[in-house]
Amino acid sequence: MTYYIHAKKFFLPNTTEKGGYLEVTDDGKFGSFFPEDEKPAGKIVDYSDKMIAPGLVDTHIHGLLGHDVMDNDWDKINDMSKGLLEAGVTSWLPTTLTASREQLNDVCKTIGDNYKKAEGAKIQGIYFEGPFFTEEHKGAQNPKYFTDPDADEFAEWQESAHGMIRKIAIAPERKGAVEFTKAVASDTVAVALGHSSATFEQAKACVEAGASVFTHTYNGMSGLSHHQPGMVGAAMTMNWVDDELICDGHHVLAPAAETLIDKKTPEHIALITDCMRAGLMPDGDYVLGELPVIVEGGTAKLKSVPHNLAGSILLLKDAIKNVVDWNIATDEEAIIMGSYVPAKSCKIADDCGAIYPGRDADFIVLNSDMSLSETYLDGESRYQA
Repeated sequence: MTYYIHAKKFFLPNTTEKGGYLEVTDDGKFGSFFPEDEKPAGKIVDYSDKMIAPGLVDTHIHGLLGHDVMDNDWDKINDMSKGLLEAGVTSWLPTTLTASREQLNDVCKTIGDNYKKAEGAKIQGIYFEGPFFTEEHKGAQNPKYFTDPDADEFAEWQESAHGMIRKIAIAPERKGAVEFTKAVASDTVAVALGHSSATFEQAKACVEAGASVFTHTYNGMSGLSHHQPGMVGAAMTMNWVDDELICDGHHVLAPAAETLIDKKTPEHIALITDCMRAGLMPDGDYVLGELPVIVEGGTAKLKSVPHNLAGSILLLKDAIKNVVDWNIATDEEAIIMGSYVPAKSCKIADDCGAIYPGRDADFIVLNSDMSLSETYLDGESRYQA
């Protein structure tokens, strides 16, 4: 049955409307938008004290609810997809970790064969974080599997994934990085740069070859100095590239996040979580890949020295709230950074990240303080806070 949402604010693609009515058709799609003074005839679902935004898009997430994508268990990945609705996420990219060629191929097969069966947030692709990284900035990635970029290897994974790999991260200083980027970057695959000690010039060479994303900017990359701009300098100054950013208050402090947002503009900042299996779980001992992790005080860190951050336990609904609470973004900018830009950065913006007529009615209901009230998928309410 077609119905109309009434709310105090709607975050639409090109405007933020105060008041009005958004049509949701009987087949679970977005329909037309009507201004406040043109109340349509039909069923009205009233959220007059709340805001309506597109469902959030998490394009860099490893785990949730005690599960990890690398467990290579479809039931667990499906549980993650359902749990993500609690985070306001309606589309996502299951994210791998550095592992053996065979392990990664098996994960590709599992997701490629089953992704259409996801019962919660929709799997719009796969993000390969590794294994083409640099040991100095390994983070929580296992360096024993690091190797140089190989387009043939990527093609094998992509075939197993039925074309679902949408993003792969590499270190620009690895041998063959530019050639790999030229071979792999396309209208459907984004090459990201991260876990790297690259110079500004090495990063620039990969961007000019087609790389278009920087992986969790600031984290796991060579820093910015006045004589050596490094990866951070490249992420800040390269035109048209998008920068992932973890806004949990631990990976990147608010002033640094503000600097990047101001320089790049919100249209090029993709809020991500990098969440590991302890998301929506209590503090304690966990494993990321093959590495022991301790979760406490809002962080996940490797147990081994030097206790690197090992992903996060951030939920995307909290990331959009944080940037507003820190007074470094407006609510409109926060929504753009949590929905449209992540989708654009992974070449999936035709399928998610914005409220357009004819698209699946995947959206969230927000309170005035940007906290999540409700999550809808295909026009049906699937989570209430």
